[in-house]
Amino acid sequence: MIRVVGPAHAPALAAVHAEAFAPAEAWDAASLAAQLRLPGGYGLLAEAGGMALAQAAAEQSDLLTIAVIPAARRAGLGAALLRAAMQEAARRGAAAMFLEVAETNTPARALYAAAGFVPVGRRRDYYTDGGDALVLRAGLIPCGSAGG
Repeated sequence: MIRVVGPAHAPALAAVHAEAFAPAEAWDAASLAAQLRLPGGYGLLAEAGGMALAQAAAEQSDLLTIAVIPAARRAGLGAALLRAAMQEAARRGAAAMFLEVAETNTPARALYAAAGFVPVGRRRDYYTDGGDALVLRAGLIPCGSAGG
């Protein structure tokens, strides 16, 4: 089960993020809570060991992070979290979702491409290791229409 959560769930979101990412890349509970307190911020928490953080404002949304613990990978949880994040953004009135992904992150790029994300830009030297990020965009199906 995946549910929409707010700042009170930041410790649980941070625990998943810490298990899914290297220590230098993991977001702590305070950072996650701060993002969730921003207008339009929302989190998703999956009982199976996944989380996502996004923001929807006006007609645009941003997927800030998505994480699945190693033991739960390759079972469709990442795709389910991504779908849920997109559906929640559409429910909040967004027409498109954007995200950044490391150019070298082939599994994530495949996940996003399968969900309809296409490259629309590049952020040079975006990551601490000097790696570039690709900016991806997907249109969202408005709530109340077919498939939404």
